[in-house]
Amino acid sequence: MTDPTTTDADAPRPLRDARDSAGAARRLLSAVFGDLRAVDGALYAAVAATPTPTLDRTLRHLSHAADHSKISFGIAAALALGGKRPRKAALVGVGAIAVASASANLLGKRLVRRARPDREAARVTVDRHVKMPTSASFPSGHTASAVAFATAVGVVMPPAAVPLGALAGAVGYSRVHTGVHYPGDVAAGAVLGIASAAAALAAAAATPSARTQALLTAARSWPRIGVIGALRR
Repeated sequence: MTDPTTTDADAPRPLRDARDSAGAARRLLSAVFGDLRAVDGALYAAVAATPTPTLDRTLRHLSHAADHSKISFGIAAALALGGKRPRKAALVGVGAIAVASASANLLGKRLVRRARPDREAARVTVDRHVKMPTSASFPSGHTASAVAFATAVGVVMPPAAVPLGALAGAVGYSRVHTGVHYPGDVAAGAVLGIASAAAALAAAAATPSARTQALLTAARSWPRIGVIGALRR
């Protein structure tokens, strides 16, 4: 004789309800992601199909200049030549870039592994082309690093927030304009950049300043000084 097998009809009703709910949730989530991918692709195609000869050259150069965060590092170097606050902004900004770059390239791209857009199929004009990266498309590392730097520096130096934010936005858009990223990749990169800046700012706030460290060292030395003084009396 063979043991009877348990089917969904034989399972207890609460278990069947839970299975049905989980299946419905998976189908809904799959449908939502499918719709979002369709919108993402449509936006990419719309940008590719819109003639912008005046912007093409500028955005191509901007996208190339943002490789390896060259623009942000250049700004950080200029800030480092300023006073105490600009130097702190530069340090926190570079730290935010490090967090964003590692998160995007070592985690995000390896986990999602989204293929790059088909630039030829979308007929992105050659005047916009930059070298197509070989890494995964999601999220945009350029955007993550640019937004991380702009956010971190903007918090430390509020007057710099708007111009750096505009620059980061332009860098993000340039990655779509040149055809190497979908808009969704850029949006995800921006969110990652903000989170990376928050992490860098939190780390900086948790690290005592040089003055605070000196005061703590002096405070710890007072008991020893008092004991030595008492022994000498």
